[in-house]
Amino acid sequence: MAKKSVLQQQRAAYQPKLPAVLWGNVKPVLGKPTQSVDDQEAIKKLFPATYGLPELTFAKSDEPAEQPAAISVGVILSGGQAPGGHNVISGLFDGLKAINPANRLYGFLMGPGGLVNHNYIELTKEIIDDYRNTGGFDIIGSGRTKLEKVEQFDKGLVILKQLGITALVIIGGDDSNTNAALLADYYKSNNCGVQVIGCPKTIDGDLKNEQIETSFGFDTATKVYSEVIGNIERDCNSAKKYWHFIKLMGRSASHIALECALQTQPNYCIISEEVEAKHMSLEQVVDGIADVVAERGNRGLNYGVVLIPEGLIEFVPEIKSLISELNELLGIEANKVLLEAMTPDSQRTWILEHLSKDAVKTLHKLPEDVSNQLLLDRDPHGNVQVSLIETEKLLSHKVAERLEELRQSKKYTGKFSALHHFFGYEGRCADPSNFDADYCYALGYNAAQLIKCGVTGYMSSVRHLTRPSSEWQAGGIPITMMMNIERRNAQDKPVIRKALVDLEGKPFKAFAAMRDQWARETAYTYPGPIQYFGPAEVCDRPSRTLQYEQN
Repeated sequence: MAKKSVLQQQRAAYQPKLPAVLWGNVKPVLGKPTQSVDDQEAIKKLFPATYGLPELTFAKSDEPAEQPAAISVGVILSGGQAPGGHNVISGLFDGLKAINPANRLYGFLMGPGGLVNHNYIELTKEIIDDYRNTGGFDIIGSGRTKLEKVEQFDKGLVILKQLGITALVIIGGDDSNTNAALLADYYKSNNCGVQVIGCPKTIDGDLKNEQIETSFGFDTATKVYSEVIGNIERDCNSAKKYWHFIKLMGRSASHIALECALQTQPNYCIISEEVEAKHMSLEQVVDGIADVVAERGNRGLNYGVVLIPEGLIEFVPEIKSLISELNELLGIEANKVLLEAMTPDSQRTWILEHLSKDAVKTLHKLPEDVSNQLLLDRDPHGNVQVSLIETEKLLSHKVAERLEELRQSKKYTGKFSALHHFFGYEGRCADPSNFDADYCYALGYNAAQLIKCGVTGYMSSVRHLTRPSSEWQAGGIPITMMMNIERRNAQDKPVIRKALVDLEGKPFKAFAAMRDQWARETAYTYPGPIQYFGPAEVCDRPSRTLQYEQN
């Protein structure tokens, strides 16, 4: 590793806190058999060897600890980065060494592709110590290869057998843990002798349920974004002449936008799930912002801050229907081949000819650059690359048009000047907050105990996260318990159900109760940077979302 900064040197000495139940010898306590959240028969058929497993919690054991035989374990970082990934691996390493100092840990390089292509390193104490309490995934790298095919499973098994690896830990989001469930079921069905354990990672916050209270990285990322939003609010309130349109990561859910709003109290924050629930058109979304800008402008307040979820455009019902049609049309393999041989102009003409009239009508309402992104800029799986669509510029442009209409009708007398921001990658690799440092370390240490139990197809779970860390509950949740069937890339697929913002939940209701006041007044709050040293109420505080949900 390169020369460490002063902060890195200090953070290296930080010892993450563990739940008391993991101090010493533990025993598993099994609950009742489980079932998937939906589509039970279909999920059961797809996961015959791992469906219906019981929930598992750990309890203190009074029996003397017996040292099991030494084993080798593999670990994979999968998908986008999230603060705390290094601490999951550190916790896993320390947990394995506590069980038997002769245990070994191997890291597969650059994500699941490292397993398939047999690229790996052994993670030693010297390597691990260089990365404790640091951000990023650079200890072994990450990737987005999907583990879905038998050929991949078999190729991976070759290197696992060669290295003597009997357990594999996959650290990832909902898709990655869905792949972990597929791998676990295949290896168990074929008596391969390899356990598979998942860990819940994503800054988006949409991998959560009653058993997984939050995914790691969400706490740190939202604190990083909130610091910068607070800085912009302070500048905004100083210059008093700009409206800042800020897009935030979160394609499938608005948890990041909601959390940042609760921390910073902007003038306007869009929650995508509310837009969908109220069947709001793009024009209605624009009108909502324009009304706030006009009301403040008429009082001489020609400035403000608007927060926008990255995935908003997919939640506007008319655009959602358009995207659904496009994904279905362009997800068919024969159509992909056909389009690859065409010029961009020919591709556009062919697509328009094969869309419904309503879809074409919606498409023509959008600026040309946005419509081109919807039609032509697809990811490797044929889906719209939503993060590339500059939603913040689209909205500010349309707000400006609406304000001009209000000005012509003498309903607006203010001035409007917009600035644009997108906060995404800035938060993915930050050094983890104390909460994420502790939580991630506990997830990894807990995963080692799940391996010791001999279970497979489980996700590491640490709960009661608003309590002191010593009171956290540790255990494992069957991954199939979280799954349902969804339409992906023109096919029905088993996936972990994403958690959307609950419009009846306490976090949203707290936001909804205050947003009108934030719109009228300038009620900004300035969270400042993440604090690693100082009083617990400053340094160890969990996200507002968790606090509202559990208190």
